[in-house]
Amino acid sequence: MTEVFRLKQGKAPLLVSFPHAGEALPETLKPRLTGEALALDDTDFVLPELYDFTEELGASTIEPFYSRYVIDLNRPPDDTSLYPGQNATGIMPVLDFSGHAIYRAGSEPEADERAARIAFYWRPYHAALNAELERLCAAHGAVLLWDAHSIRNSLPYLFAGTLLDLNIGTASGASAGAHIEAAVEQAARRSGAYSVITNGRFKGGYITRQYGRPSLGIHAVQLEMSKTIYLGHSQRPPIDANRASALRVTLRAMLSAALGALALGPK
Repeated sequence: MTEVFRLKQGKAPLLVSFPHAGEALPETLKPRLTGEALALDDTDFVLPELYDFTEELGASTIEPFYSRYVIDLNRPPDDTSLYPGQNATGIMPVLDFSGHAIYRAGSEPEADERAARIAFYWRPYHAALNAELERLCAAHGAVLLWDAHSIRNSLPYLFAGTLLDLNIGTASGASAGAHIEAAVEQAARRSGAYSVITNGRFKGGYITRQYGRPSLGIHAVQLEMSKTIYLGHSQRPPIDANRASALRVTLRAMLSAALGALALGPK
């Protein structure tokens, strides 16, 4: 596989990014990973399938082919921690979300490999993401970047207790206008089917924080979801058709509300 991501261009002022949905691994990397790591449990499984309605909204979408274990596209290139003082994983993680080793002993990547992966996987994805935001913003005057994620609902290494269903992040209000944040949260709560929090444990990763510039017309929202609400209790594929069908209604309402608020502007 020579391509590292897929970009589909739409006409609406909406770009949906799936930075952790990739599952491919280079053949040369597989023997270096532990058996547990090869299960790829930290993947945001089948999110593009869950968000298949975004094409009807006219959205652009961008998704990588490769796993976050190859490179984490939602981390800064200098690997500065997004959540200082809390356990987290880096741009080229060596521990998984349970704190277990990803690599077999003695097989961990060194600095030159890290630099090569950033150049080959990370930079092209971000160049394309940034270019698409600029294209849509130039066409519409303002654009919504929706960074889509999912995660297991219980990960003691990363957070205490059980994660809520829908975790909205706007970098504590810095990455999106208050009117957009409010519209998204209100739409999420209207369904009454899911627990909701804004700027809780997950406030938005590198993509949300780097590209969200409300003063320039770019509003970025991250949605981190519990995998149970679309995959069921296994939290692994295949997708649970009934759960996914119900969730799509809420996700569509959230995105539509955000686009409506984007069009109207702040009150």
